[in-house]
Amino acid sequence: MSECRVVLASSSPRRRELLTLIGISHEVRPANIDETMRPREAPRRHAERLAREKATAIATRDPDRITIGADTVVVINRKVLGKPADAADAARMLRMLSGREHTVITAVAVSRGKKLRSAVEEVRVKFRRISEDEIDAYIATGEPMDKAGAYGIQGYGATIVERIEGDYFAVMGLPLVRLVGLMKDVGVKYRFGGISTSAD
Repeated sequence: MSECRVVLASSSPRRRELLTLIGISHEVRPANIDETMRPREAPRRHAERLAREKATAIATRDPDRITIGADTVVVINRKVLGKPADAADAARMLRMLSGREHTVITAVAVSRGKKLRSAVEEVRVKFRRISEDEIDAYIATGEPMDKAGAYGIQGYGATIVERIEGDYFAVMGLPLVRLVGLMKDVGVKYRFGGISTSAD
């Protein structure tokens, strides 16, 4: 089929890479939604709400497509770390994470027709201790600036992650096992290199 039937409601290059990795052709249409955290909103609920809102925002305009929305937050000591506002904010986040364990929460939502399904994956991540010089050098690469928690596990940040407990791909931004399960729930079967759909 020449026309792409899957839409990724995110501009994240990592999510694009992961869909490509498993052979799901797609197009990108970022959902421009308000990502502000609501008062007293739990991080897990926040991530899932945004994933659902992203998928819905695009699916409403094109319900015939399969739309994937996702959102990732980093949590340490009940504080949510989103994308850094600037280099100083990135340094602040990296100092907080240095030598400590934190939780990465990634929610994913899949919409097809009138069906919308979502799930949340939580992963424990431990950083080694990083010096001020290392923090400055890492920020200078530019890698931390568009990522929740100011690091990317699939890039230079791999050298500061001591261990993880859970789904590696969820830390990258898209839990693939969860995604395939949600697609099945809305009538889309993954076939190792592509997808097929069933009638509603």
